[in-house]
Amino acid sequence: MECPNTKPVKPNSNISEMVCKFAKVCKLKSIGVLSSEAPNLHHLHKPICNEASLSEEIRCYDQKVHPHPIEVPTKGDLFAGLEFLKKIFDVVSALKLAYLQLQQAHIPYDPLKITAADDRVVAELGKLCRFKREYKEMQCKKAQFNAERSNLLLAEVLAREALLGKLKSRKSARDSEILRLRQELTDLETRNKNMTEKIKHVRLEKRKASVSSVTKFQDVFKAASKSIHDFAKPMISLMKASGWDLDKAANFIENAAVYSKRCDKKYAFEAYIARRMFHGTALASYYVSDIVKFDDPIDALMENPDSEFAKFCQAKYLLVVHPNMEESFFGNLDQRRFVISGKHPRTEFYQLFAKMAKWVWVLLGSAVSTDPDATLFSVSRGIMFSSLYMESVEEEKEGAILSDEERATHKVQFMIMPGFKIGQIVVKSRVYVSQHPSS
Repeated sequence: MECPNTKPVKPNSNISEMVCKFAKVCKLKSIGVLSSEAPNLHHLHKPICNEASLSEEIRCYDQKVHPHPIEVPTKGDLFAGLEFLKKIFDVVSALKLAYLQLQQAHIPYDPLKITAADDRVVAELGKLCRFKREYKEMQCKKAQFNAERSNLLLAEVLAREALLGKLKSRKSARDSEILRLRQELTDLETRNKNMTEKIKHVRLEKRKASVSSVTKFQDVFKAASKSIHDFAKPMISLMKASGWDLDKAANFIENAAVYSKRCDKKYAFEAYIARRMFHGTALASYYVSDIVKFDDPIDALMENPDSEFAKFCQAKYLLVVHPNMEESFFGNLDQRRFVISGKHPRTEFYQLFAKMAKWVWVLLGSAVSTDPDATLFSVSRGIMFSSLYMESVEEEKEGAILSDEERATHKVQFMIMPGFKIGQIVVKSRVYVSQHPSS
């Protein structure tokens, strides 16, 4: 069959090139001539595909696409991918049909059909190009998203690694601190053990020293009591020589006191002197060594006439020796005026007084020095005698110890010397007791 003389329409070179590429991709064989009245796609020969070559690489538009590691897609990505593939297959099917129609338009040669089929082929190829651009954009976005996600993950990993490094450094520092504290605890336990031993030793020594201090305090107490007795004797002698009625004076000092013997009234004068010496004086801690070092307290008064001891002597002398008493003793008040002026006479009477004042001053200062919680206590008239915190001057003098039955019939007539409580030890007060008339 001869073709007409009409000049054939030259197809567009770009379209021909795209058709050639499409034919190369699909690897189609000649499909033969189909009836123009009833075109049937089943007469198309299937493209020959080499499975071995597909497993190695796939050629697409002269580009090699190597297989990549399989990523497990999500359900949404899988659905979107299937929709995309469906569209591609639809376009490819339409392209095949358009290409088939283009072939049919050549036999018999029909320029109009060729042009129309060519337009359809171009349109379908344009769709494929658009799908290609969309796919590239999708891949670019996916790569960008993966890169951003990788950067975020990398930044998080770096932050976690930095945190892990800090935690390790902190753990190392804590371990070092624990070791240091353990060593410090061991040292403290050792020091505490040594300190406990030292405390036990110090307590033992302190207990011994306390007993020794209390013994010394008791000696000072006896010395003060004796000094009061020694001062009372010349004062009573001066009163007797001056014409004083000693019975009336004793009754005035201790009214209604019951005496076992008439000569016991001398204790009333000792009680009077002691009350005056301890009256209004609080226990306080002060140095007594400056006074004790002098055998004669007048020397201490001369060396430091403005000392606390000098003030104590001045106040107590004016309190113990009444002006009428002094005037009757010496015929004047010169010694009293001398003392009021802040001076201390070297008379025998004042020397005895200063000696007594010295031991009372030392006694009051030694109490708190021996025990900061030391207390002074007194005994009231009329209470039953108790050997726990009382000492009878009659027992001291005669050396006789009253039985419990005899003590039950004796009551305190008056107190001569106050008592002291030093720690757990009681320095007994000196009292005068006698059998009560009603017993």
